[in-house]
Amino acid sequence: MLREKDTNQGRLELVNIEDLVPADHLLRKIDKYIDFSFINDICRPYYCLDNGRPAIEPVIMFKMLFIGYLYGIRSETRLVEEVKVNMAYRWFLGYGITDKIPDASVIWQNRIRRFNGTDIPRRIFDEILRQAIKHGLVDGKILYTDSTHLKASANKNKYTEAEVEKESQDYIKDLNKAINEDRAAHGKKPLEFEEETPVKPDDDDDEDYFDDDKGGGSTGETKQIKQSTTDPESGYMHRDGKPLGFFYLDHRTVDSNYNIITDTYVTPGNANDVKPYIERLEYQIEKFNFRTFAVGLDAGYNTSPICKQLHDMGIDAAMGKRRGCQQKGKYGKYKFRYVKDWDVYICPEGSFLQYVTTNRNGYREYKCKSGKCSNCPRREECLTAKQQTKSLRRHVWEDFKDEAYEFTHSDIGRKIYKRRKETIERSFAESKELHGQRYCRMRGLAKVEEQCLLTAAVQNMKKIATVLHRLGAPIFEKLLTVFQQLIYATKPAKSRALSVV
Repeated sequence: MLREKDTNQGRLELVNIEDLVPADHLLRKIDKYIDFSFINDICRPYYCLDNGRPAIEPVIMFKMLFIGYLYGIRSETRLVEEVKVNMAYRWFLGYGITDKIPDASVIWQNRIRRFNGTDIPRRIFDEILRQAIKHGLVDGKILYTDSTHLKASANKNKYTEAEVEKESQDYIKDLNKAINEDRAAHGKKPLEFEEETPVKPDDDDDEDYFDDDKGGGSTGETKQIKQSTTDPESGYMHRDGKPLGFFYLDHRTVDSNYNIITDTYVTPGNANDVKPYIERLEYQIEKFNFRTFAVGLDAGYNTSPICKQLHDMGIDAAMGKRRGCQQKGKYGKYKFRYVKDWDVYICPEGSFLQYVTTNRNGYREYKCKSGKCSNCPRREECLTAKQQTKSLRRHVWEDFKDEAYEFTHSDIGRKIYKRRKETIERSFAESKELHGQRYCRMRGLAKVEEQCLLTAAVQNMKKIATVLHRLGAPIFEKLLTVFQQLIYATKPAKSRALSVV
């Protein structure tokens, strides 16, 4: 028997919005385990206490933004329309079924006028992270870092040629000192350096790091770059295997325990991936009192200066290794074995490449002095058409790269590096696939950083809520945290790392 449903929906119904939201809805979990009361406190100084029209509570406005980032709603106008018809969204914001939803202009005007130039997004992200630390979900013992590109809201064909100053590397003074110490150890005269002399790329293994687009202080020299006429603060990216155009880079760090994001930092797309790495790592350790003893990085971070700075900080690094660039069909540097006690390289035919000098760019030069290259049976495979004898370069800090290589191939290091794809790579994939992080919603470095910070904040909220919901009662959570802390306290550093990975 076919019975048609009455389509008249004009009847009155008595409903409770609480009953319309499923018990296992993600927003219920977030509301239960995340305390948002701090938002009103940090925004209070930007509101007048006794004058003007009553304002929308900051916590409501930011909760609306969280919904947009959580569910990948890129348009704030569409976000308002979604909140109007979605009962779970209304419940999360504290609105009833018939309450008026704030207009999208409330978000725009607050961003332009009230919160412009403030660090509110950073403080919100930091507070959410602190809540994760308080729940025992983050310890900072093993951190994974990488960067990903976000397409700027700019046409790649609309640009001007701009002249900007080159910048020197932050470590230049330490490197100049190391160069002269190395020359003295080999009986060479010290070199005189100008203040803040820029380091130029010399070794294929470190070419990506010594990029003139990055650095610390000014060198007085200039260079030509492509500058977007739509978003001048973005950077034109041209890398192998990457799309051409104007981009920003999101430099992100996650903790190994539950993949919670501990830092996100935005630079133009033409900046080097590793330039801000040490500074951001030190920032996290100091701000959140992390006791970091190991990091996981991809091969792009495997440079002599990075390895040296991590060594000085007492942090082991599990990272990929690049073989460098060489002509197709020719021997690469990895074919030659370095003997530290003799300070020589040995070629596949058993000939020695001996030390010649240490240049001002920080590289020791080694050459085959015995004349064996002219009669070598592998000459065609080893030398280019312009070379008469084989020569290699070795950075004065390359011993630290070797140290990182040994740690990476230890049992602990292999476990740490293997988890990169489960941690930082997964975090980026989630942000792009689920939270609209492939493209910049706004223009300008500060606004793109706001997008990255709030995206990272909602990813952390989601992780905190789901993990704590899975763990169950708060008393169990506290007992588990205490138990883990006791285990870590009684184990040596290497054993603690192995237990974490």
